[in-house]
Amino acid sequence: MEKVLIVGAGPAGYTAAIYAARAGLSPLVFEGLQPGGQLMTTTDVENYPGFPEAVSGPDLMQRMRGQAERFGARFESALIDRADFNGSPLKLVADDGRAFEGRTAIVATGASARYLGLPSEQALLGRGVSACATCDGALFKNVPVAVLGGGDTAMEEALFLTRFASQVLVVHRREVFRASAIMAARVQQHPKIKIAWNSVVEEVLDVVKNEVTGVRLRDVKTGQTTVQAVNAVFVAIGHDPNSKPFAGQLEMDAHGYIVTNNTRTRVPGVFACGDVQDSAYRQAVTAAGSGCMAALEAERYLRGLGE
Repeated sequence: MEKVLIVGAGPAGYTAAIYAARAGLSPLVFEGLQPGGQLMTTTDVENYPGFPEAVSGPDLMQRMRGQAERFGARFESALIDRADFNGSPLKLVADDGRAFEGRTAIVATGASARYLGLPSEQALLGRGVSACATCDGALFKNVPVAVLGGGDTAMEEALFLTRFASQVLVVHRREVFRASAIMAARVQQHPKIKIAWNSVVEEVLDVVKNEVTGVRLRDVKTGQTTVQAVNAVFVAIGHDPNSKPFAGQLEMDAHGYIVTNNTRTRVPGVFACGDVQDSAYRQAVTAAGSGCMAALEAERYLRGLGE
């Protein structure tokens, strides 16, 4: 019987592991298919405290993992397929059929950015293709960039990028934004923003190998294609929380984000942290902070059980 089971291995999961391990709880961490989470596709992280010269996403995640391991955290590469939180002990079942039991569980499975699915887009992830302007926008100063999407998130990303980029091209497949009227108006009136209406990206171009140099657009009404020179593409068509294994076990909102009070779920002994319960901020530092909170909550819960 484990004292602490941690599902997920991004900033939230690794931070929870550090705190739980330092408390002597010897947590078992399930890293799944992509240890490190979304930061594994981020080349330079410039806004994580303590790294004034920036740090690569994979390096930051490896350091967090090593820190957790040094304090006694243990790791499983298993992918958790389903959970049974109906009673004690809490149970997790991996996709290979193995079952694990614990007194507490911390869900830190994160969220996955939606992408277009183009081979050229996937090949350039972390090399000019990003799903987080707040994370990567400052890397593209005084060059043109593109934002894909038409909702409030896309509007926010476009406006944020005007602080750095020489021009922001917003690509939207319709002739009207889905965003709120006030956000759409701000974008349409901004002098540094250009809009490609009724357009979709057919290909992300990299004339310079492994660097975004442009996008090939297709007008959905006329079929005409054009090439726009940009040095980065920010995909802002939404995120999906990785909460499916916990469906029917934990309360979720309409979009699948786990509902928490701080990090406590409504199931005693189960906590959630990071992007799987945060639809607002989605930053490495906020995920790490909530991972710390979840571990502290788990420690207090176990103390209340006399363990």
